[in-house]
Amino acid sequence: MSSTPQQPPASYEAALAELDQLVGRIESGQLPLEQLLTGYQRGAQLLQYCRDQLQAVENQVKVLDAGVLKPWTQE
Repeated sequence: MSSTPQQPPASYEAALAELDQLVGRIESGQLPLEQLLTGYQRGAQLLQYCRDQLQAVENQVKVLDAGVLKPWTQE
């Protein structure tokens, strides 16, 4: 992990995959403190990206459903 700012992920799925790998490295307990902090910061960025993407999709669904978010039911 480098200290240079990283680019946003290409997609929601790419962000989840990177976050999953990052969590695995952090949980291994084998990272030096500086890399641990950098990893935590990147994880926070990825988490915010995923939240933003989910919010954007929810907003689009609200528009499609005329402003009313309907509960999803599995049919």
